[in-house]
Amino acid sequence: MPLYAKFLKELMTKKRSGKNNKTVILTEECSDIIQHKLPQKLKDPGSFQIPCIIGEITVKKALCDLGASINLISVAMMRKMKIEEAKPTKMALQLADRSFKFPYGIVEDLLEEAKTSIILGRPFLATAGAIIDVQKGNLTLRLHNEKMTFNVFKAMSYPPE
Repeated sequence: MPLYAKFLKELMTKKRSGKNNKTVILTEECSDIIQHKLPQKLKDPGSFQIPCIIGEITVKKALCDLGASINLISVAMMRKMKIEEAKPTKMALQLADRSFKFPYGIVEDLLEEAKTSIILGRPFLATAGAIIDVQKGNLTLRLHNEKMTFNVFKAMSYPPE
């Protein structure tokens, strides 16, 4: 058992008393935390997705990648993009909802197919002057004097077509 866990357990079961009690003056930040004045926890905003046309392929929900180390696409999208090869894998991926997914395969380094990616990474977001407000669920893309804002919450509320 870690030392801090043992210490806390002894404090809670009153095996250890706080005989050496001292007064501590807290900063305003610490005081707020202790008094539970923290902002209310917001719901998970989900992923930032926008409609996108790449060449002749129309993607209704292109994922804006904010730095994930593994990117997933469905087998249907893989076939639509005419990617025929995927290396077999025995990998299992545990998603945020704790469910497990077993990939069809792994596609790596598609230099020739780089123009057909549907995952808009940080370089794209930087070029588009993206401003992401996770609290409001807004993704704003700016180029020269034009500005376009997508609201993730509104986009997710429409029924799938």
